[in-house]
Amino acid sequence: MKHKIDIRGAIIPNDYKWFYDWWEEDSTCPRDVQKVIDAVQPGDEIEVYINSPGGVIDAGSEIYTLLRQQDNVKIFITGQACSAASIIAMAGHCSMTPTSLMMVHCVSTGARGNHSDMEHAAEVLRTADKALSTAYIAKTGMSEEDVIEMMEAETWLTAQQAKERGLIDAIMFEESEREILAAGHGFQLPSQEAMEKARKAMKETETSKDESVFILQQKLNF
Repeated sequence: MKHKIDIRGAIIPNDYKWFYDWWEEDSTCPRDVQKVIDAVQPGDEIEVYINSPGGVIDAGSEIYTLLRQQDNVKIFITGQACSAASIIAMAGHCSMTPTSLMMVHCVSTGARGNHSDMEHAAEVLRTADKALSTAYIAKTGMSEEDVIEMMEAETWLTAQQAKERGLIDAIMFEESEREILAAGHGFQLPSQEAMEKARKAMKETETSKDESVFILQQKLNF
């Protein structure tokens, strides 16, 4: 059985969900994802569709963790996966449509106070950046230095660029992607050569069957 999870709109904490729903604005909180996961049985598949500008990092981290704990998760970026949403995209096998975008950047916040407060806020942000970078590192195998540099540059990526960096596994609608989506682990479609040999063998078998039936009919005077 397949279960669908939509990651749409802002990524928000659970207790803000009512407000976004009241204004009829797209949003996703960890509880939305947990509700779907609660219905998952062993062997079921989860398909995650992302079109989100991002949002609160701890909500995004929680959703990422929920998905990473599951088996058979396939993620599809259909519009954009920015900021916290790009973290969620690292939680499983991920494909992007050719027209979609991914954006990774550093964590941001507001702060006020004296120089000590500002320095403390800066250190907290640097720590948060390192924590989130682990999701990109685990997915791509990139070094922490390269990932942080990518985040600090606020990097926007096309599907092809994201694939080249290892942030996604495939681009939707490509021939190779169709094979991946249709296949289980270790499965591979037969080659054209193998299919041609099979066709010839089938024709030979069919001819043999026709000949056998003809001989039998002659013997029985049918």
